[in-house]
Amino acid sequence: MDAIHDIPGTTAKKELARKYDAFARRYDLAEAMPELLGLRKLRRRLLNLSRGKVLEVAAGTGKNLRYYPRGCRLTCIDMSPAMLALARKRAAKSRPDVFFSVMDGERLAFPDRCFDTVVDSLTLCTFPDPVGALREMVRVCRDEGRILLIEHGRSDRAWLGNWQDRRAERHAVRLGCRWNRDPLSLARQAGLRILSARRVFFGIFHEIEATPYRGRTAAR
Repeated sequence: MDAIHDIPGTTAKKELARKYDAFARRYDLAEAMPELLGLRKLRRRLLNLSRGKVLEVAAGTGKNLRYYPRGCRLTCIDMSPAMLALARKRAAKSRPDVFFSVMDGERLAFPDRCFDTVVDSLTLCTFPDPVGALREMVRVCRDEGRILLIEHGRSDRAWLGNWQDRRAERHAVRLGCRWNRDPLSLARQAGLRILSARRVFFGIFHEIEATPYRGRTAAR
């Protein structure tokens, strides 16, 4: 099943979608090394926590599909039709019941509190407004639900973080990926309540389990 929603507004967003359309067939190859260095284990461990009705934001080529528990009812969105076409091919082999939609992750076309689990992996680096995207994830997640994030960002090793900073602009121009953001800080800014967080591979990869926070005091 498929649906298409207009990608609104800015030229920058439309350009980003075009970049990933062009990059789609090489995307899995580009991620091969991180997968071997432990990204696969992060996917398996964190996505096993998914339950019920699940939304994956910016699902890309569908590399997470194999890690969801069988009882999950999956909806996958991405703003790149070419990336999502590859995800559909992947799903056809093992999960033909997945619903796919071309959609902007910063403007989700879903009602409030309608998903039990919301997943985002390796995409906070690309959103023009990552805090806004996270707030949309909070909006569509049920109060007792989970928001699961597998992200990459600026290393907490000074030498490596400084190296990323020096090359950040060049890398962003090429793929729209700002690889020196701080995913945990962004999650807190968006009002998520952090249940667990860990960093691996020189502090670059983040594994974050959170829940929507709608209380009076700041998230911890």
